[in-house]
Amino acid sequence: KLAAEFPSEDIFLMTASPVIKAVTNFKQVSKTLEEFDVEEQPSSLLEKRYPNIKVIQSGVKQLRSDEHKVFTEDGKEYMYEKLCLCAGAKPKLIFEGNPYVLGIRDTDSAQAFQKKLAQAERIVVVGNGGIALELVYEIQGCEVIWAIKDKAIGNTFFDAGAAEFLIPKLTAEKRETPIECKRTKYTMEGSEEKERPTAASDKLGSALGPDWHEGLHLKGTKEFSHKVHIEILCEVKKIHLQQEFIQLQRTSLTFPKDERNVEPDEVLWPVYVELTNGKIYGCDFIVSATGVVPNVEPFLDGNNFAVGEDGGLKVDKHMHTSLPDIYAAGDICTASWEPSPVWHQMRLWTQARQMGWYAAKCMAADTLGESIDLDFSFELFAHVTKFFNYKVVVLGKYNAQGLGLDHELMLRCTKGQEYVKVVMQNGRMMGAVLIGETDLEETFENLILNQMDLSAYGEDLLNPDIDIEDYFD
Repeated sequence: KLAAEFPSEDIFLMTASPVIKAVTNFKQVSKTLEEFDVEEQPSSLLEKRYPNIKVIQSGVKQLRSDEHKVFTEDGKEYMYEKLCLCAGAKPKLIFEGNPYVLGIRDTDSAQAFQKKLAQAERIVVVGNGGIALELVYEIQGCEVIWAIKDKAIGNTFFDAGAAEFLIPKLTAEKRETPIECKRTKYTMEGSEEKERPTAASDKLGSALGPDWHEGLHLKGTKEFSHKVHIEILCEVKKIHLQQEFIQLQRTSLTFPKDERNVEPDEVLWPVYVELTNGKIYGCDFIVSATGVVPNVEPFLDGNNFAVGEDGGLKVDKHMHTSLPDIYAAGDICTASWEPSPVWHQMRLWTQARQMGWYAAKCMAADTLGESIDLDFSFELFAHVTKFFNYKVVVLGKYNAQGLGLDHELMLRCTKGQEYVKVVMQNGRMMGAVLIGETDLEETFENLILNQMDLSAYGEDLLNPDIDIEDYFD
């Protein structure tokens, strides 16, 4: 976007990785909903397309904001007029530096995971966001103990009702054939031979795209397809290595039969997970899919950034940080303007793309001394994804975020087919979750955006015999 706005200016893209994430197959589904794939491409493609872009492959060592200089790991320094920090976030590991704990957030860690899984008989998955959800669904031939801190699965995206709707898919034996994977991976010449050390998770890869698991062969050693046991309302208290565990002389549990765990486990496992509910399970390794923390480290030293509660660099409604000429976008930043009542920040691909594009517009407007309005994409939170092979659309305050007790929910559910939930407040629609091919996203998007009073319709709003789209066309 910057290259297009300023064709005669030099634009440097600094990146620690040899590949660049590119958005492909972009589709504008509705006013605020967009679908796209994320693909890794060699940086030369970008330089070919925009002659004024130069890609510098090196990590950032230091930022000296008072001098308008960036120092890179390879010993060079660069002056900037305007700087945008888009360094993303890194996985929040439950325990740092433990070789049996794998954090999944980027393509490299997904590959390491695949190698390990091929020899695994049982793994423990910790976390309840999108990646944990997809992972548990895709894994076959391996026992999975899934530890979540909430009452229901997928808490970041849905409520207990939606979780109930999805759970039968976890235990179903018959699997649909996986869709062809469209993503290709580029690696540096020769980087395949040098095995990446396990503890290299501090080397930042780039974040996973929305269908990252498709090309991976996620199958363990066992011959059955799905075996998932969910432990709710718990977190990991401790991790014991085999030797420590033997010395403790405590018992671990076998994989539960009929959802009851009573039998002690006779097998010796490489590592043991002790949960806060008192249960201990042995496993081959642990997947930590517990979210991300903004990757601000390289930039804080010597610079007086205002930092948000979630650790991100605070930005105002023009994506400006608290320091002159420095902007931030994507996972690294914390939106600190007064948001629209139906928008909130969530560290997702869709928002990263929107913020990046809008940040470039803001940098251009500031340079040219023009004024600019907050982009329309921040009017309504809207995200479309796939879970368990169902299309999932979440709109607005879909989990009644921040609405307190002053709201009501309306539901419609057809087992195995669709799940529709709307969040209402004072007769107005504030949010919605749509699972399956409901075709309601545009109608609901409009109803949330125009805040029309829907009290008169009552329950009929979700009546399947009434064609709601025709009403509000």
